[in-house]
Amino acid sequence: MGSIIWSLGAFVVTLGILVTFHEFGHFWVARRCGVKVLTFSVGFGKPIWQRQGRDGTVYQVGVIPLGGYVRMLDERVDSVSENERQVTFNSKTVWQRAAIIAAGPIANFVLAIAVLWLMFVIGVPSVKPIVGTVQENSIAAQAGIQTPAEIIAIDGVETADWQQVNLRFAAALGNDLVEVKTIDDGNRERTYQLQIGAWRLQDNKQPTYAALGLQPFRPEVSLVLSYIAPDSPAAAANLQVGDKIIAFDGTPVVDWPQTRDLIMQAAGQEVRVTLERNGQTVTQQVQLGSREANGQRYGFLGVEPTVAAYPEQYRFTQQYGIVDGLLQGAERTWELMALSVNMLGKLLVGTVSVSNLSGPVAIAEGAGATASYGLVYFLGFLALISVNLGIINLVPLPVLDGGHLAFLAIEGVRGKPVSERVQEVCYRIGGILIFALMAIAISNDILRLSQ
Repeated sequence: MGSIIWSLGAFVVTLGILVTFHEFGHFWVARRCGVKVLTFSVGFGKPIWQRQGRDGTVYQVGVIPLGGYVRMLDERVDSVSENERQVTFNSKTVWQRAAIIAAGPIANFVLAIAVLWLMFVIGVPSVKPIVGTVQENSIAAQAGIQTPAEIIAIDGVETADWQQVNLRFAAALGNDLVEVKTIDDGNRERTYQLQIGAWRLQDNKQPTYAALGLQPFRPEVSLVLSYIAPDSPAAAANLQVGDKIIAFDGTPVVDWPQTRDLIMQAAGQEVRVTLERNGQTVTQQVQLGSREANGQRYGFLGVEPTVAAYPEQYRFTQQYGIVDGLLQGAERTWELMALSVNMLGKLLVGTVSVSNLSGPVAIAEGAGATASYGLVYFLGFLALISVNLGIINLVPLPVLDGGHLAFLAIEGVRGKPVSERVQEVCYRIGGILIFALMAIAISNDILRLSQ
């Protein structure tokens, strides 16, 4: 319950920031163009807070935190007196109206630059993209990638960490080839060509590099126990910190993954665990516990293995000064914008499955998770969602900012606006399409929760 409340709180904060900046973009440019703003609302529905400013604008927070709006004086929907016609939205030129509409998405891009700048100034703890293993029969294995090695560039673009590796592979999705450059411990550079023509991304929980068969370096996990949970089956059987598991129910074990699988397969059973303790062999009878997840029962022992320290030479902090941080923030925002447009196109042609669409539940989970990791990770997540919000709003669908801009473009060419009837039909079609996409995204969220 606590994690749900935390995620919900982080979701409200995230959406509140994004919507406020988006609507402020519309508001700020509208005021600069001489348009009277009647209402500035963050959220929909009945106001839970409301105040009228000296400028005559009503500022409010709606009870439903799933968007917002700026309501401007417009002769097409409002009764306007003669002396107020010059401050109506519809009285402005095509270029002024286009600027007001485009200002919302642009504000999201500016916000992304700002939060990424702050993130880079604070410093982002990172790890180098060291490939530890390559999955058998994977695309990476077929390319012959040798390990251990650091990925230093993908398609000629430098990659400092795993996030950049993930983004570069996502950008290459749909191509026939992707070039990967690595450097090994002996400073030998190698270049590989991965055949990705038939590769399709089906699971958005899995990083792109994992889908290609690349597994990051992980410190060695030994069979020596480093923790015994209180009131667990291990504690009841008198297992101790420092014990080394050497056999499980008569089966010799060689690594932790094998041991973990044997434990999970023996839910609720009494088993013999053979240990090495202070140079002697000890056998303990253990009554394993049982837990249920996704409709299946799994055994648990209540121990943690000893994990070696992560090599310091693989760690680094991405931190820049005020000017360089701003440049890095702008560069990363541009990369995210290009990737978002790229991924939208691949959704349309089927290179990326619609199962990768995420809705409010996934955003809430992401907001809660990154917020729990720390401020810099939350800022990175906020920038990503802000860029996506800006790009999606520029899609030329009626009811979105991009649809309004499309109508204005037609008006600019024709010299007169699109008829109200045509616009109304388009808005209805656009509303249906948006509703369908939201339904798919929410369905994907529900399916992920049930898995």
